[in-house]
Amino acid sequence: MKIEARQVEAFLKKPDPRIRGVVVYGNDDGLVAERAVALAKTVCEDLKDPFRVVDIAGDALKQDPARLADEFGAMSMMGGRRVIRVRPAGEESAAALENLVAASAGDALIIVEAGNLTPRSNLRTLAETEAMLAALPCYMDNDAALEGLVESAARAQGMTVEPDALEWIVERLGGDRGQTRGEIDKLLLYKGTDSGKTISLEDAMAVLGDTASIGIDDVIAATFDGDLVGLDRALDRVFAEGGNPIQLVRSLQRHADQLHLVSGHAAKGGNLEGAMFKARGLPRGGPVRQRFERHVRAWPLTRLSSALTAILEAEIECKRTGLPDEAIARRLCLRLSQAARSAKARR
Repeated sequence: MKIEARQVEAFLKKPDPRIRGVVVYGNDDGLVAERAVALAKTVCEDLKDPFRVVDIAGDALKQDPARLADEFGAMSMMGGRRVIRVRPAGEESAAALENLVAASAGDALIIVEAGNLTPRSNLRTLAETEAMLAALPCYMDNDAALEGLVESAARAQGMTVEPDALEWIVERLGGDRGQTRGEIDKLLLYKGTDSGKTISLEDAMAVLGDTASIGIDDVIAATFDGDLVGLDRALDRVFAEGGNPIQLVRSLQRHADQLHLVSGHAAKGGNLEGAMFKARGLPRGGPVRQRFERHVRAWPLTRLSSALTAILEAEIECKRTGLPDEAIARRLCLRLSQAARSAKARR
């Protein structure tokens, strides 16, 4: 059974009792872990209980595929339903899951934590097609989901977020749910010492300015400037410090979207300075503003449209092809930077 996006929250609160095993997979490791824990706690609140919680490495099932069905049928010494967590898991767990389907009796919940499985994956296909199993995808949050996550976390603490601050925060958060929650918690902890209940742009910049987007601004600058040497150096820094390729791709998209918005307004006869106000979160002066103006002049609408198409294709590749995300992001940046460099040479 495939869990659709609209069904996820309800399933996490109360999994179908007929489901024996759930394969939690996707390119967001933080979200995979978060949802796996939520599922496990529907069976046993204390995940350190040695009598009701069992951890198995996926590699162990390759040598002993019958073990999963055996664990499913075993009884807890102290009573209560058991949860079996298989992590990290990959294709080697497919045979064990087939044995689980064929098991005659048992009531444990099996939770298999996998990585980014392609549609052709045997493990994913089995979970999607067997009535006793469920496939729960976990993909990186888009901007709308990130906005909802920030606002709901703030609301739970009795706070609100100013629109400009929300946009700035979302732009700098990554797609990984675990990292995102860490940054949000840091911001709320900082604001909790303040008597004010509204998170401003200044609050967000004070907490997240130095940590949430390390080096990505340098990548954007080098990419749209056509600076191949600077780009290579900036990319190495971003990925060496744990930068997320999907976050990078989306940051490029946001920059290109803003450039497209301003260029479109200016092309219709609008004043460039007036058009700049449409690019929310853009500083009134300084190097970031100067860089943005430089990119507006260097990237006409037609070239920006092509860039946005390339960026969209890269994000789809990250989600569907199974190719290394970092390689896809690097190739995209190089492609855009070469386009900017070629445009400079023709002028």
